[in-house]
Amino acid sequence: MFRSYWFYLALLVVGLFVVLALSGVGRGVRAETRGGIPAPEDDASLAGHPGRETAVFAGGCFWGTQAVFERVKGVVATTAGYSGGSAETATYDQVTTETTGHAESVKVVYDPSRITYGKLLQIFFSVHDPTQLNRQGPDVGTSYRSAIFYTSEEQRKISTEYIAQLDAARVFPKPIVTQVVPLKGFYDAESYHQDYALHNPDNPYILVCDRPKIETLRKEFPDLFQEYTGR
Repeated sequence: MFRSYWFYLALLVVGLFVVLALSGVGRGVRAETRGGIPAPEDDASLAGHPGRETAVFAGGCFWGTQAVFERVKGVVATTAGYSGGSAETATYDQVTTETTGHAESVKVVYDPSRITYGKLLQIFFSVHDPTQLNRQGPDVGTSYRSAIFYTSEEQRKISTEYIAQLDAARVFPKPIVTQVVPLKGFYDAESYHQDYALHNPDNPYILVCDRPKIETLRKEFPDLFQEYTGR
């Protein structure tokens, strides 16, 4: 019985890896690009003094998005949560019904004297596929949509101009479908979702979908990469 249990568990894990690979997530749900993602031509300058600003991004499952941004120098804190719907429906059980309007999102608090909003956008577009509508790899539904929830007119302007820049350069093989919408509310996800990739490094989903995103950050933004061991 002991051998049978582990045998069937191994089959299940292998099957999951095959399904995820066929879904196009072997590289962490990233679209093929032509020579990498260029930096925004229009970006804010680094602030003259330390401070705190907030950015909110949705790029599929929030486990991977948080795992990336918490390893970026200049980022002070990250929180996995929900944006796009109401406070009353901001729970995982309700969001997964795909009827709440929420997207799995990550709030990124950063120091604008150390990193710009445009650089955060460049990282965001480097670690997910912004051409997939209402999905990322095996995760399907509006809660997995690609979205930027801006908190200021400057963020809206930088985001929309950057998307236009990437589309004009045909960086991706298909048009970007990322939404750029005002942030009306951000609601923290349940505690077990916070730092999920850190606490569950051997989870097959994390290994296939999220570890490649972290490695992309390490490889393409070496000057910004930092190790993360928890809060």
